[in-house]
Amino acid sequence: MKIAIDAMGGDHAPNEVIKGAIDALCEWKDIHIILVGPIERVKPLVPDYLLDKVTIQPADGVIGMDEEPVQAIRRKKDSSMVVAVNLVKKGEADAVISAGNTGAYMASGLLHVGRIEGIERPALAPVFPTMDNRGTLVLDVGANMDAKPSHLQQYAVMGTIYAREVLGIKNPRVGLLNVGTEEKKGNSLVKEAFGLISNTSNLHFIGNVEARDIPYGICDILVCDGFTGNVVLKLTEGVSSAIFATLKEEFMKTPWSKLAALILRPGLRRFKQQMDYKEHGGAPLLGLKGVVIKAHGSSDGRAFKNAIRQARQFVIHDVVGQITKHVKGVSES
Repeated sequence: MKIAIDAMGGDHAPNEVIKGAIDALCEWKDIHIILVGPIERVKPLVPDYLLDKVTIQPADGVIGMDEEPVQAIRRKKDSSMVVAVNLVKKGEADAVISAGNTGAYMASGLLHVGRIEGIERPALAPVFPTMDNRGTLVLDVGANMDAKPSHLQQYAVMGTIYAREVLGIKNPRVGLLNVGTEEKKGNSLVKEAFGLISNTSNLHFIGNVEARDIPYGICDILVCDGFTGNVVLKLTEGVSSAIFATLKEEFMKTPWSKLAALILRPGLRRFKQQMDYKEHGGAPLLGLKGVVIKAHGSSDGRAFKNAIRQARQFVIHDVVGQITKHVKGVSES
C-alpha cells in the first residue's frame, strides 16, 4: 500500500511530517511512504534503514497557508501538495495526506481526483472529541458551504460507512444538527433533510441533535451544512483553547493553586489528551474517487502517524468502493 504525503504542508513541516511517517513505517509493515518535497530537505531526515520503504518524489513549490486556493493550485503545479494529490489521480499512490492550505487541498482533490459518480458534493469530516472518548464524526465542516437536502442525505450515508469501517463503530448513530430536537424544528434545509435521511435504508438515524449535546457523544455521526459545521468547528477549537489557557493561568496564581495543579496533573493530562485532535489524525474528504486525508495545520508527528493509520484503514476497507455502491443504491431507490 502506497501513501503519498505532502512533506512541506503544515506548520511543522517537514520535520514532524517525516517523524510521523517514520513512526508509522515502524508499526505497519504493509505500507510504503512517498514523501513529496525538495530532495535536499526531505532525504536528510529519513533514516538509512528505512530508505527501502520510502520514495522521495521531487517537488520544489510550496502553497502558502494564505494563498487563494484555486489560483494557487493552477499556478503552482510543481508544489508538494499538487504533486502528491496527482499521485493518487495517476494510480501511483493509494492515498494522500497533507496538512497544508485547506482550501487549496480540497480544490486540488476535487480538480485532480474528482468526485464519485452520484456524489453531488464531497464533505470534510473531522472527528470531534467527546466526553465518552468515542468522538463524533462531523460532516461537513467547510467543503461545501451551500448545501441541499440531498447533500445532507449523502453525508449521512458516507459518514456511516466511514465510521463503521475506519472508526470501528458497528452501528453508528446519525444525528442531524438543528436548533431543537423536534422533527418540525429548523429551516427548510434541515426539515427536508430530516425526511430524506429518515427514509434512507441502512442508517441508524436518531433524529435532530442540538449543538450543546455534541460534547456528550449523543451521536456518532453529526450531519450539517458546511457553513454551520465550520462555525461549530472553529467555536469548539476556540473554547477548548480558552479553557486550557484559563486553567493554566488560575493554577499559576498562588503557591496553593500550584500545589493543587501538581496533585491534579494526571487527571488534567488525561482530560487534555481526551480533547486532543492529534488522537484522530486528520479529516477525510469523503466523496472523492480516491483517499484524501486533511491533517490539522499544526499537526505533530503523532498526529501524522494517526493520519496515516486513517488512510491505511480507509484503503484496507475499500471505503471509496463501498460509498460508490451505497450511493448508487440510494439514487436508484
